[in-house]
Amino acid sequence: MALGKIEKVIGGAVPVLGDDIDTDRIIPARFLKCVTFDALGAQLFYDVRYDDNGKSIGHPIDDAKYKGASIIVSGNNFGCGSSREHAPQAIKKAGFNAVIAGSYAEIFFGNCTTLGIVCVEADDATRAGIVEAMAIDASAQMEIDVEACKVSVNGKSFDVAIKENARAAFLAGNYDSLADLLGNMDDVKKLEASLKYSFTA
Repeated sequence: MALGKIEKVIGGAVPVLGDDIDTDRIIPARFLKCVTFDALGAQLFYDVRYDDNGKSIGHPIDDAKYKGASIIVSGNNFGCGSSREHAPQAIKKAGFNAVIAGSYAEIFFGNCTTLGIVCVEADDATRAGIVEAMAIDASAQMEIDVEACKVSVNGKSFDVAIKENARAAFLAGNYDSLADLLGNMDDVKKLEASLKYSFTA
């Protein structure tokens, strides 16, 4: 079952700079007890966004000039640390549809892809150029062209990379493997019937 194709991601962007931003910084471990992922968006980057009394300490995603942003621009090795699925879930629930970074932890990258979060790779110089272009007008819309592997903002365009297997899945709309499986249950049942053993509930 094909989901909606992701050919472009368009939205405001916020810089969350620094290398090795791990999953515990993205979503602290104490929030992993949730039954559903619905509340995780409000807890994104919690320990570096709020003080002990829950008061904002000025994290970029709380800055009014980045209000409504749906793209994060960060550093190298984004999403490292534990492989908790809650980290990309928190990013998605907070309204972010793409991340631009130098590199990603492999499991984090795969979990993002399944959720339809486009993980763009750009080297240090390219990311610096993107951040500089963003500063011209922080409210400007950024465009990530998944097919062309380009990022455009404030009249500047940058060549970037998206891992080919993820890029192909986004363009085909079959990035969610579970949805793909459920959408092809007729084929699953045919395969099951052809096996020499049977499944019991």
